[in-house]
Amino acid sequence: MVLKKLSLILSSISLLFAGALKAQDQIDRTAFYASMAADDINKINEQLKIVDALSTSEKDAYYGALLMKKAGLVKGPGNKLSVFKEGHKKLEAAITKNNANTEFHFLRLMIQENAPGFLGYKSDMKNDSDLIKKSYKDLPQVVQHAIVDYSKKSKILKPQDFNLQ
Repeated sequence: MVLKKLSLILSSISLLFAGALKAQDQIDRTAFYASMAADDINKINEQLKIVDALSTSEKDAYYGALLMKKAGLVKGPGNKLSVFKEGHKKLEAAITKNNANTEFHFLRLMIQENAPGFLGYKSDMKNDSDLIKKSYKDLPQVVQHAIVDYSKKSKILKPQDFNLQ
């Protein structure tokens, strides 16, 4: 009887611990997109630390997008380019691994649309915007909200693309 209770308690603790670990595998998209929308290097750096601590295999896409956003906020052209290239490498690798992930294409579109032309990082904007429009309804609510918010200032995505009333 005592062994049964002990086993039940240990099982419960294991489930709670596993749930806590699983929660650490998920990105807080609300905080992530708030950081991406802000032109605040401190918020970007804070979010980079949070994303870096995640154990999910998808973290490279988010980390890469944050680095590329950060590149526009750091000082010095050499530093800007270095940070941008590091982020570019991570985001593109994540898209290559999981090309069907529409959210990753949205991250890339946000960066491409705002990247300086001399970087040559504009070639996927049409394909990415088409995929986002096509798959919008299948995305989590928080991502849909981020897309709609972004579309209000985008030249490529427009709120009417998502049949919003």
